[in-house]
Order: sequence, then structure tokens, then C-alpha cells
Amino acid sequence: MTLTIMCYMEQKFRETLALNLKIARIKNGITQDKLGEITDISTKHITKIEKAKVTPSIYLVYKISKALNISIDELLK
Repeated sequence: MTLTIMCYMEQKFRETLALNLKIARIKNGITQDKLGEITDISTKHITKIEKAKVTPSIYLVYKISKALNISIDELLK
């Protein structure tokens, strides 16, 4: 797999996660600040995840999914 394809796939992953995270967070009536408190992730980092600027670790994705009471699969679909 070429580097270009891998970069594209990572960007698509970030965009999918960003959109699904924001939708799930809003549906649950949780602000970025509150999600940060629940997960012990800084609001700044949550903002970066929601803007698809960073790729979070699987552990952070797990913590977010638990806080939003949804599966990791739902965040990544």
C-alpha cells in the first residue's frame, strides 16, 4: 500500500470519527466540556478530534464510546 493511500485512509477514518462523535455527543446533550470532564480528555483535544485534525488512540475512542454509551463500531461506521 502506498503512503498516499494510507494517508487518505487515515484522513477518512478521522473524518468519519469526527462526524459520528459530534452527532452522538449532541444527541446525548453533552457539551465538549462535559465530555472532557467525563473522559478526562481535554476540551481542546476533543475539539481537534471533532474537526478531524488528530487521530486519537483506540483507548481514547474507547473512553469516548463509553461516555456516550455507544459502541466503538458506531463511532467508526
